[in-house]
Amino acid sequence: MNGAPVQHFFLYLLALGAGVSVATQQVLNGSLRTALGSPAWAGLISYAGGLITMIVAVIALGGRVPSWKTMVDVPWYAWSGGVFGAAFILLAILLLPSLGAATLFALVIAGQVLAAVTLDHFGAFGLTPHPVSAARLAGAVLLIAGVVLIRD
Repeated sequence: MNGAPVQHFFLYLLALGAGVSVATQQVLNGSLRTALGSPAWAGLISYAGGLITMIVAVIALGGRVPSWKTMVDVPWYAWSGGVFGAAFILLAILLLPSLGAATLFALVIAGQVLAAVTLDHFGAFGLTPHPVSAARLAGAVLLIAGVVLIRD
């Protein structure tokens, strides 16, 4: 077996770990919301923990501060990722108690895949276009069917 399949397997495991981390984060954020009585404060504290983690990551990975020119040259839309992240955190904290973790994440994953297929198709925000295919459409339909099956 050459190194590529092993490398892909490792990357897939890391991606699965990222999914586990997102689901666990939201369950913990839900507990924090209950304890604090505020979804906004729970989200703020979650982001503060994330900020501290990213500061440690920048230091550990030896990341250099980007130059002013580099920062100015960044496309305007690239700066909005944190807004979408905050919207996700707040919505997940608000919806978790009503929907439950399984239904919430089935819907989140379906939304992510539908958005990703659309963004890929149009090559949005600098992506290399990957046109919608019958297989991708079938996968999206199966994910939506999964949402229907997993909901309470």
